[in-house]
Amino acid sequence: MSVSTVAAAPSVCAPLPVLGRDVTVPLVTGGEVTYAALDYAASAPALQRVWDDVAAYAPYYGSVHRGAGYLSQLSTDLFENARRTVAEFLDCREDDQVVFTRSTTDSLNLLAAALPADCRVFVFETEHHAALLPWRGAQVTCLDAPRSPREAVETLERALADRTVPVEGGHGPALVCVTGASNVTGELWPVRELAAAAHAHGARIVLDAAQLAPHHQVSVAGLDVDWVAFSGHKLYAPFGSGVLAGRADWLRAAEPYLAGGGASRKVSRRQDGGVDVEWHDSAARHEAGSPNVIGAYALASACKALTEAGFDTLVAREQYLVRAVREGLADVPEVRFLSLFGDDAPRVGVLSFVVEGWNSSHFAAALSAEYGIGVRDGLFCAHPLVRTLLGSDPQSQGACGSPEAAPGEKSLNAIRVSFGAGTPDEHVERFVRAVRELVRDGAKWNYRTEDGRCVPDTSA
Repeated sequence: MSVSTVAAAPSVCAPLPVLGRDVTVPLVTGGEVTYAALDYAASAPALQRVWDDVAAYAPYYGSVHRGAGYLSQLSTDLFENARRTVAEFLDCREDDQVVFTRSTTDSLNLLAAALPADCRVFVFETEHHAALLPWRGAQVTCLDAPRSPREAVETLERALADRTVPVEGGHGPALVCVTGASNVTGELWPVRELAAAAHAHGARIVLDAAQLAPHHQVSVAGLDVDWVAFSGHKLYAPFGSGVLAGRADWLRAAEPYLAGGGASRKVSRRQDGGVDVEWHDSAARHEAGSPNVIGAYALASACKALTEAGFDTLVAREQYLVRAVREGLADVPEVRFLSLFGDDAPRVGVLSFVVEGWNSSHFAAALSAEYGIGVRDGLFCAHPLVRTLLGSDPQSQGACGSPEAAPGEKSLNAIRVSFGAGTPDEHVERFVRAVRELVRDGAKWNYRTEDGRCVPDTSA
């Protein structure tokens, strides 16, 4: 089936302009082609609108919160307005705090550092490592991968009900961490239902929206989550910014994530030679040092651009592209898409798959070198989930780029294609055509393993 046979709905919008849309890359077989960036789930290209906004501001850049000069005052206003824009984008509650961080990973580590004493953490094995690993100081319960949204809610309810260390007046603090959309399968998780289950058992919940926020509108109030974390670089904004937004009480009670200027309200010298510190109780408490004002401004600009484009039309176009991939490869039996909740489960523009007879690193290398298509291969920083999904599918230990495996273990990896608001039809059409050709005809070039990666062999 050709992608062109999948008709676009009248409501599907054109792709938003992004940087890099005209970049050409060389092909190992000769010539050049416009690069097809289909690795949005790792880092989305910056929106042209965001880049233009940053370029317009750059000459006026100044330090924030610390200067009396005009540019410093301008930058301070811009930084704090960015905070308000993000709060509006997330539909935060009136008393929520928006803390600027470096990334989703940084946001969840900040929250981990702010957990009250004896806090229990519940997290599914399906999470990205950014959500799976930060809770090292807490008692963590890792829940098995569910096979349906209903099973996810029931699994969480059982785990919370089985807490066996009650304290006076209840079970003590607990936190649930859950993704909004899987970075491996793209599947949407039942966030509102999980939040209701958490709150019914006296727990709080943090939403990892790194893969959800670029594709769907996220409402902190509507989903009734306690916190949400996401990254600018997945939201079409460069410069390494992130957000942790939500309830202020745990953040105010915690020691500052970093100690330094900006986090402190008052510092005085003691007679014994030490210092006394009074910390801010606002978001500044966890934003020590000179903030990434351009990163915050870029992130806020992306929030505005997506809101103005309209998530309904963005979702319609993305679902058209998802259907184009799935229907375009439906009659290629060698291709198997990975899923927890089933092929028909709602998802964002993220699809992972394996190809029978191919190591995934070899296949991804051929897509890049012979077709100019950038995808991701491996375990996608979600090792437990991918190993669960591929547990019955060993791949050849000796294949090009095959990940190292201990004796007796399987060599496992997959291929991920992901797209979003800036993806043109041609990139998806080329991807479908390339997959079909590689499965049918094989690679046109020889490849070898170099530093654990499969790369074209140019030694001949």
